[in-house]
Amino acid sequence: MTPTDAAHAAELDDATLVSRARDGDVRAYEQLVLRYQGPMFRLAAKMLADRSEAEDVVQEVFLTAWRRIGQLHDDAAFAGWLYRATTNRCLNVLRARQPAADVDPDSTVSPRHDIRPEHAVQVNSQLEALTAALQQLTPEQRACWLLREVHGRSYEEIGDIVGANVTAVRGRIARARVQLAEVMKAWR
Repeated sequence: MTPTDAAHAAELDDATLVSRARDGDVRAYEQLVLRYQGPMFRLAAKMLADRSEAEDVVQEVFLTAWRRIGQLHDDAAFAGWLYRATTNRCLNVLRARQPAADVDPDSTVSPRHDIRPEHAVQVNSQLEALTAALQQLTPEQRACWLLREVHGRSYEEIGDIVGANVTAVRGRIARARVQLAEVMKAWR
């Protein structure tokens, strides 16, 4: 693929790339992976609090999506399909874990290198506290909160992703917000 071809493929919408990928165009699927691997990894890393597990989940999701792309009936729904697959896979990993494994907040938080070291320390401490607080939520609350607050998904999309109605999604997010606000009160 020439740089011009790559630039053209990057400009195509999801539906066009999905349609081409369904027809066996590996380059079109590569563009979809490039477009969505970052958001899927961030979601998985925050849900699982383990970079290695998050990498495994994202790899599995994209491999499964490639194998099952023919089953996707609405080409434009690819992003929601990926979010649903990633969220469900993360929930399965969390359910399979033994009782609350020790969480290393450093595994998902990248150190910041600011001009003012004391500010970097404060920000890192806040991120570590948030990561630890997220682990105290139920997996379903965590998924809904991350999809809404970090990934900007609508309540309806989240409901489709997690298999719940909008009222349940709103309730999970509200409970998560209350719990996170309480835990993060010291950082205000």
